[in-house]
Amino acid sequence: MSATGTGTGPGVPGRLLGSGRTADVYEIDEAWVLRRDREGYGDAAAEGALMAHVRAHGYPAPAVRPSPGALTDLVMERVDGPTMVEAFAAGTLDPVEAGALLARLLRELHAVPGLTSADAHVLHLDLHPENVILAVDGPRVIDWANAAEGDPALDWGTSAVILAQVAVSAEPVAAPAGAMLAALLADPSTLTGEGLTEDGLTEALRRRAVNPTMSREEIELLGAAGELVRSVAGL
Repeated sequence: MSATGTGTGPGVPGRLLGSGRTADVYEIDEAWVLRRDREGYGDAAAEGALMAHVRAHGYPAPAVRPSPGALTDLVMERVDGPTMVEAFAAGTLDPVEAGALLARLLRELHAVPGLTSADAHVLHLDLHPENVILAVDGPRVIDWANAAEGDPALDWGTSAVILAQVAVSAEPVAAPAGAMLAALLADPSTLTGEGLTEDGLTEALRRRAVNPTMSREEIELLGAAGELVRSVAGL
């Protein structure tokens, strides 16, 4: 991460390192950062508990520690490195490699036992190239605010729809996003029926349509995105 400004407001510990759709990340020191939800509806304690759970089972989520601040504040390990999007833009990550990495991360996550029972599956529900940081010692999956337990097919569907929305857009990265989507859906999990399903895709499309962070333009792309996913996956 690189600094993009100076933090302001009560309890902000340092420099603003980056901003997403709903949250800002501030520097605490060389080892820790604070992620603050601007919208005020996040549950940082629940998110941190789930991150600690998957990390304890060997999944590459950043370490977390208790936050003395607001309920929407999450203190977590500072992970240096580019996101997958930044690595692609710099020419150091191939779209096919990116799609295959997302598939591997989904497979490994769904192998983690759930919080409520060993038979439950943990879902990230927002796993896409902007939420994977490529650290020197391997990828780290960030932004667990949407995570829950459920059917892994919904997680596959969510990641596929996010990539497909870009692939059917007029963005310059539309073609690479399509290549990432094809590589994601070529994973053995989807080919053996353990990954994406029509039900998972339908639910992912429904959730994206009512997601308050979606722009009108993004919502209008959902129909074409769904058809692209069905075509690539053979549903």
